[in-house]
Amino acid sequence: MPINDLRAFLERLEQDQQLVRITQPISRDLEITEITDRVSKGPAAANKALLFENVDGFDMSAAINLFGSARRMASALGVDDLDELGQRLNDLLDFRLPQGLGGMLSRGQDFLGALRSIGLGPSKARSGPVQEVVEKERPSLASLPILRCWPDDGGRFITLPQVITRDPESGTRNVGMYRLQVVDDQRLLMHWQRHKGGAEHERVALQIHKDKIPTAIVLGGDPASMWCASAPLPPNIDEYLMAGWVRGKPVEFVDCVSQPLEVPSQAEIVLEGYVDPNQHLPEGPFGDHTGYYTPVEPYPVFHLTAITHRRDPIYPTTIVGVPPMEDVWMGKATERLFLPLMRLFMPEIRDVCMPAEGVFHNLVLVSIHKRYPGHARKVMHGLWGLGLMMLAKCLVIVDEWVDVQDPSMSAWQALGNVDWAHDLELTMGPVDDLDHASYAHSYGGKIGIDATAKLPEEGHSRGWPQRIEMSPEVKSRVDEIWKQLGLGS
Repeated sequence: MPINDLRAFLERLEQDQQLVRITQPISRDLEITEITDRVSKGPAAANKALLFENVDGFDMSAAINLFGSARRMASALGVDDLDELGQRLNDLLDFRLPQGLGGMLSRGQDFLGALRSIGLGPSKARSGPVQEVVEKERPSLASLPILRCWPDDGGRFITLPQVITRDPESGTRNVGMYRLQVVDDQRLLMHWQRHKGGAEHERVALQIHKDKIPTAIVLGGDPASMWCASAPLPPNIDEYLMAGWVRGKPVEFVDCVSQPLEVPSQAEIVLEGYVDPNQHLPEGPFGDHTGYYTPVEPYPVFHLTAITHRRDPIYPTTIVGVPPMEDVWMGKATERLFLPLMRLFMPEIRDVCMPAEGVFHNLVLVSIHKRYPGHARKVMHGLWGLGLMMLAKCLVIVDEWVDVQDPSMSAWQALGNVDWAHDLELTMGPVDDLDHASYAHSYGGKIGIDATAKLPEEGHSRGWPQRIEMSPEVKSRVDEIWKQLGLGS
């Protein structure tokens, strides 16, 4: 059964012994961060979701590290293993003709299930739990335990939102996860980076001289919707449709009380307002997932017009910083889900890994079925032209037998199979807004490393050596006698 809201998810985590309730008074300023950082980087058995039930000075509990392990991330998306996500999408995208009546019926059921999960139209309710309390007269952010995450942060930041806007011309909805810095009780700074959907809506609004972008900031709701706000979907694909497909049930919406938008009815808190594309204020610094503070830069101002929430809301939040942290596992879910989409355009790709040390965009390991000279370089350029993969700074291409989920094996191939004078592809292009190493803002150098076995046509005239492998007969013989050797399992 789909998990309908944050409370049900917390119950599930508690049943699975993946939640710790903290009743001691804890400050939202730095202390929650320090506790969560230690839990995120500690032993796997102690890495749990945390519910701070006594945030100093607030009546509201704060939930954090909800998605901070492979197990919890999988539970949030209704699967036993994150690889199931990719397999489900792969089955749906399999355009080969089904064999026989059974195959046709199975394929039909797959498509029917997908249609039911996303709905043939928006699922609307007249009211919902998120509007049990409505504040329209002087709404204030002061009641929310918004974190100050790191000592040199420029203020307090909302870090786990679903930011809803619509294209000012087409009306297409975008849902993004953008940090929001508190200016005062009625204003926030909207950190949507130039490559993101919200920033595109700002550009369109400026072009057509529209001075207000209706905006809703959703906190909480079903965990699939919370995660989907972070997923780098292609333009004009609704993130809540993806959430419906992931959870197997459409997201239910309710109309905002002060803006022409719809929001998930099962959310905890909704901040309604508008973004003024003509008004920008300095935002930052902010301790980011790169492990460094991002600098102060101007971003547009969000003006609060209403707050709606449950009678006893729970404030969901997250922190980022030196990896590994919770966002590593949110990114791993994205990696697993989007692998079939990469294969749709480049079927030679076998697997992809974005290690935590690469903070998503700095390093992407790719295994391929190599068939012709220059194949690895073809994949490099294909990935750099595929959506937000354009931001990847380093692509390492290895042969299909290499397990890219094993960084040690990947490093062995990348270091041993490369002639650095011949096997590199250096280029310039867009890079992540947060990349402090690039000499220009969001534009810089990239490298592709061809760590595949080289062909004679690629100029390797010496002949590629054979990889060391034990014979199957000996492996089978040792398997048979292993238990008798007393060497453990």
